Amino acid sequence: MRKHKWLTVLVLLVTVGVHAQNWQKAGDCTSFAANGNTVVFNTAGKAKLSVKFSSGSVVKIWYDPKGAFKRNNESFAVINENLEPLSEIRVEEQAQSYEVFTGKLRVRVNKYPLQVQVFDKYQKLLLGDYKDLGHVSEGNATAAFKTLRSDEHFLGLGEKSGPLDRRGRSYRMWNSDKPCYGVNEDPLYKSIPFFMSSYRYGIFFDNTYKTQFKFGTASDEYYSFEAPNGEMVYYFIHGNDYKQIIEQYTQLTGKPILPPDWAFGFSQCRGLYTNEKLARSVAAEFRKRKIPCDIIYQDIGWVDGLQDFNWHKDKYTDPKGMVSYLDSMGFKMILSQDPVISQATQRQWREADSLHYFAVDSSTGKSYDMPWPWGGNCGVVDFTHPAVADWWGAQQQKPLNDGVRGFWTDMGEPAWSNEDATERLRMKHYLGMHDEIHNVYGFSWDKVVKEQFEKRNPNKRVFQMTRAAYAGLQRYTFGWSGDSGNGDNVLDGWNRLANQVPIGISAGMGVLPFWACDISGYCGDVKDYPAMAELYTRWMQFGVFNPLSRAHHEGDNAVEPWLFGKEAEDICRKAIELKYRLFPYIYTYAREAHEKGLPLMRALILEYPEDENAFKVDDEFMFGHELLVAPVLKKGAVSRNVYLPEGEWIDFNDGKTVYNGGQVINYPAPLAVTPIFVRKGSIIPMMPVMQYIGQEKNHPVYAEIFPHDNREEATFTLYEDDGNSLGYQKDEYGTVQFTCKKEGAGYSVSVVTDTKNGFVQNSHRNIVLNLHLNRKPSAVATGKVTAKVLTAAALETAIGKEITTTAWSWNEKTKVCSIKLPAGGAPLQVTIKSPATAK
Repeated sequence: MRKHKWLTVLVLLVTVGVHAQNWQKAGDCTSFAANGNTVVFNTAGKAKLSVKFSSGSVVKIWYDPKGAFKRNNESFAVINENLEPLSEIRVEEQAQSYEVFTGKLRVRVNKYPLQVQVFDKYQKLLLGDYKDLGHVSEGNATAAFKTLRSDEHFLGLGEKSGPLDRRGRSYRMWNSDKPCYGVNEDPLYKSIPFFMSSYRYGIFFDNTYKTQFKFGTASDEYYSFEAPNGEMVYYFIHGNDYKQIIEQYTQLTGKPILPPDWAFGFSQCRGLYTNEKLARSVAAEFRKRKIPCDIIYQDIGWVDGLQDFNWHKDKYTDPKGMVSYLDSMGFKMILSQDPVISQATQRQWREADSLHYFAVDSSTGKSYDMPWPWGGNCGVVDFTHPAVADWWGAQQQKPLNDGVRGFWTDMGEPAWSNEDATERLRMKHYLGMHDEIHNVYGFSWDKVVKEQFEKRNPNKRVFQMTRAAYAGLQRYTFGWSGDSGNGDNVLDGWNRLANQVPIGISAGMGVLPFWACDISGYCGDVKDYPAMAELYTRWMQFGVFNPLSRAHHEGDNAVEPWLFGKEAEDICRKAIELKYRLFPYIYTYAREAHEKGLPLMRALILEYPEDENAFKVDDEFMFGHELLVAPVLKKGAVSRNVYLPEGEWIDFNDGKTVYNGGQVINYPAPLAVTPIFVRKGSIIPMMPVMQYIGQEKNHPVYAEIFPHDNREEATFTLYEDDGNSLGYQKDEYGTVQFTCKKEGAGYSVSVVTDTKNGFVQNSHRNIVLNLHLNRKPSAVATGKVTAKVLTAAALETAIGKEITTTAWSWNEKTKVCSIKLPAGGAPLQVTIKSPATAK
């Protein structure tokens, strides 16, 4: 009897949870009308449901309780919803339902009541409406309730705090300025309402209002997503794995722009990097200490008036000369810009006000008076106004004409307009009220910055990194995770460092592949550098595996590597050098990110979708397809547990120790060590250490080869382009394909170069194969010509100096066979003979 009472209570709780709001249900489905690839299902009332097939595996679902299917604005995020040609959609009517079949999906719309179910081609239910609450509304609000399976888990929503698995948690989309945010704080700076289910589907809820996602927080029977206003429009995306889902989402929302090659170097910043003398001295110190660095930032104090794009006269005596000086040493300068104009900057404010380029206060009809953290009260530039673009572009071009290479767009939420600042909702933009535009405000700004850069700087790639954005941001910008760290006690920031790992991984799954955090954590006063040395070092060891790497801290808290003592400086130099050595590998995956939207920092589940343990791992990540990185995230740790997925893994630090996958190992990790592993059967292209990207034009390319023990091939196709132009958009590039396979007791390696659309590949460099083997080969040959054997030291000396011959060496300590190949680009076949096969 007691058991039945508890069951009754549970059912009541679930029912109350759903019906606490007076949702208007869709009712019964009475008829349909098909037109091309769209089917509209009618109800007994006004409500209608539109089902549009963008492809055989992507379905756009639009529920409109009024049946009008009208939007205030076209989608900001989606640029292509016709992903592939489809034959005429045929609807099969059954007694209780309507059904549509594609080659990959079966979509069933039940009649009594209207209820959507999506099955794969094997009739497995992927997504189903929850009872009669699949699509509901109340006033302007809409919601979708979906059946939740007991074993279903969720990933995504872009740059969010907390564990990767979203089940049992709820999230809101409202771009928020949250300095020193906590490890579970929500919302944060970006709104990317796209998530993926372990049932092999993704949902993109294309609504810019303050949407909410509840992944089983109200009930174990359903999850939901809802909006207080706007349209209930979402895209169902099916894939065989998470990569396929991300690729199709990218097709909907656009390819990521490819950064200039130097963006993948190291960069340095500080809140008070705001004067010429400091910029010059910091740059010189990096070169003196031989710590590689490509970018010096200047924060917002560089401007004379907010935001007039004029150099502050008291801080910069010769800005153009400063930029030229930095350029002569291989540095690029990036400037901060804010999306507002201070009333104190009178000439510019009056001009913008007279042109109606500010957001308007709907209660007064005048330009909205926005308080700002610096510069006094401001006008909020309305980047949704079409005429603003050219006006803003002309102003931002001024420092670009001085040689500056790009911008970071800061405070674009806009700042000081979090959920509790309800007075901001009075702002009226050209395209709508602030509750609709808030989440796309920074997105609209980034669009202007990027498009104006390309308009006024033809055939040059933009560098633009942003804090606040919406889905589709990858078309215009890169991103960083905002003001992390512990502002109360900078030394107690270990959990904030650890939090950046799942944040970065999740950002990548929201198609923000070019991402960074503030190395050191932005928040907190650094008063004891020796005491912070360990934490700073671990930040750096993680940060160099961010696709974009920047050390940054608030105010005048300097966080250059040499300030934390010699040990920390040496370890950080080594970590940064590894990033530069890995540049050919990183840049190849940057091209893949552009083509497919796949991140460089990858959740293990992206590479191992069938591994249930991988779903639980959010403190390590794949870096590309071949490398696994497990940063040390705990104070005082000298080892850490690492989960290795199936297969065999080689310690990348020593190049030879092999671990079996499918287990957790405890890996020694004193302060100087970051646990890094490479899949057996991988090839990793690398280059020599440089002080900046492009310092040496004819540098050798090293292929680190970790061959299979069986006849399975190891392969890698290196991607190269000019690094700075938009030629990559026209497929102007070159490749070098490396393939290694076992031949008897030895190995063969082929090296094949190719070029596309007139790209000229470097023919004045060596390619060096470094094979990680168990024993010394007896001979090496290219074609029928036996190569000369040298000592390891002699071979290293010859690399780059003798580019016409083949030679090889053996290092007994590292167990590496190094083979120097001639330049020229001709296909090469290399045979590595073991003692047993030598003749």
